[in-house]
Amino acid sequence: MVSRDCAGDRVNRGGVALPVDLADAAAALRAGELVVFPTETFYAIGADPMQPNALAAILQVKGREPDKPIALTAADTVSAFGVARAVPAAARWLAETFWPGPLTVVLPARQGLDEALIGPSGGIGVRVSPHPTARALAAAVGGLLTATSANLSGEPPARTLMQARLSLGARISVYVDGGALSSDAPSTVVEFGENGDFRILRSGVISRETIAAALRSRR
Repeated sequence: MVSRDCAGDRVNRGGVALPVDLADAAAALRAGELVVFPTETFYAIGADPMQPNALAAILQVKGREPDKPIALTAADTVSAFGVARAVPAAARWLAETFWPGPLTVVLPARQGLDEALIGPSGGIGVRVSPHPTARALAAAVGGLLTATSANLSGEPPARTLMQARLSLGARISVYVDGGALSSDAPSTVVEFGENGDFRILRSGVISRETIAAALRSRR
């Protein structure tokens, strides 16, 4: 695959205005290729999550164990909740409170999704990013996009496109430049069971105390 950096003027694709870099990236995603793109936290590797070969390529490129699920970013809340067989009221409340934002909610996965997306508890992680590039690319491929960090497994996450390129090189088809990202932490990951119980799987931008306070406020 040819690796390329993209930038340019706006063009129309299917009646929707997209920058050249995003139109090129969206085409690569639809073709089952991998794209590096900016999010509100770090650079991420994007793939169409409905293409199993693309998901397998992510695991191969990152050198990642298959038992570590690949998280998603969504264009909107409807797309995000569409991957779940159940959405507890508490999870909806957190989504209303923090989305778009750096909160990944792990929900009971609906049937038919690729195993690479599903964790050992049967959950799938998804968030709605506030970054316009992440949301535009997700929308361009049906509403959902993988959002695993753009680095080899065990390496620090990439805050710049150069860091991502040095780590992943020509194994990525398109690199979308979003400038230097300022986050010092990843998205916070909260898992919900079907009964509404939750636990924090990964500390991140949104603190445990902030999440607990938000959940108390709905009572």
